[in-house]
Amino acid sequence: MNSPTFENMPHIALTAGEPAGIGPDLCVQLAQQTLNCRLTVIADPALLQQRAGLLGLPLQITTAGSVHHPGQLAVQAVDLAEPVVAGQLNSANAGYVLETLNIACDGCLSGDFTAMVTAPVQKSVINDAGHAFSGHTEYLAERSSAALPIMMLTAATEPELRVALVTTHLPLRDVAAAITPRRLAQTLDILHHDLQRDFGIAAPRILVCGLNPHAGEGGHLGDEEIEIIEPVLEQQRRQGRDIVGPLPADTLFTAKYLNTADAVLAMYHDQGLPVLKHAGFGRAVNVTLGLPIIRTSVDHGTALDLAGSGKANSGSLQEALTLAIRLSNQRTNA
Repeated sequence: MNSPTFENMPHIALTAGEPAGIGPDLCVQLAQQTLNCRLTVIADPALLQQRAGLLGLPLQITTAGSVHHPGQLAVQAVDLAEPVVAGQLNSANAGYVLETLNIACDGCLSGDFTAMVTAPVQKSVINDAGHAFSGHTEYLAERSSAALPIMMLTAATEPELRVALVTTHLPLRDVAAAITPRRLAQTLDILHHDLQRDFGIAAPRILVCGLNPHAGEGGHLGDEEIEIIEPVLEQQRRQGRDIVGPLPADTLFTAKYLNTADAVLAMYHDQGLPVLKHAGFGRAVNVTLGLPIIRTSVDHGTALDLAGSGKANSGSLQEALTLAIRLSNQRTNA
C-alpha cells in the first residue's frame, strides 16, 4: 500500500520527446536516481527498454502511479507507429510525439498530474508529417485554451536568472510588427502574476529590453520604444509595479542590473536566450507562463548525434523536474 507521504507528493508527467533523440536516454538516466515526487513517463515502454540496453543501464518498467525505486520507471504506454533507430528521424512517429503531449496536458487539466515536464522534440519532423507545430509553448497553449503563453527560461545561477519573451518562434522580420501595446501589456501582466503566484515573489522587479540597438537611441534607431514600449511600461508603473526600462539589451545583462532583478523581459527569442544559455546551459529550464497548468522543459534540443551513446547530460532535465516539483508545491501551499 502506498504511504500517505507518497500519495501527497506532486505527480509529474514526463514526456519522452522525439523518440530518435536523447529524450528516452534522459528518462532512463533519471530512472537511476531517487526522486522526491511521483513520476509517470509518457512513452513507448519498448523504446525505453531498448535505449536502456544501449546505455547499459538497468530499467524495470512499472505501472503508472507506482512508488519509484532507482532503476525503475512508472510508464503510461503510448505505442510508436514504427520502430526507432537512435539518431534517425522518422516522420511516421510524429503522431506518437503529439499524443504523449496530449495525454500529459489533459492529465494536468483533469488533476491527474500536478505538472508536466517535456523532453525535447524535433519540430521539423512533426511539420514534415503534416502537423502544424511551432513548438511546445504554442501547442500546449492551444490544447489548454490559454490566450497568451509566455516562454520564460530560468538558469540556476547566483542570483537566479529568469528571462521571459514577448515573442517566441517568429522569423526576425516579423518581430517588430508582433510587438503591439496589447501584447506587451498582456505579457507583463502574466509575467508579474506568475512570478508572484508560482515563484513566491511578492513585488517582482522586472527589467525590460528595448527592441532596437541602444533602445532606439531616442528615436534615431527606431521608434518602437517611444511609440509602443515606453507608454506600456509607464502604464504598468502607474499600477504600482516595479518595471524598469526600456533598457539597451547589450548592457542590461550585466551585474549592475541583474543583481537587483527578479526577471528580464526580452522582445524576441535570440535577444535574451543566448545570454541565459551562456550563463547556465545544462542547468537552465524552460517554463511556460500563462497556462492553466505547470509545464517545464529542458533548455536544449534533441541532440540526435548523442542518442544512444551514453554521452547525453541529464542536468537540464533534472533541473526541469526540480522546478516542476517546486512550482507544484508553491501552488499547493498558496
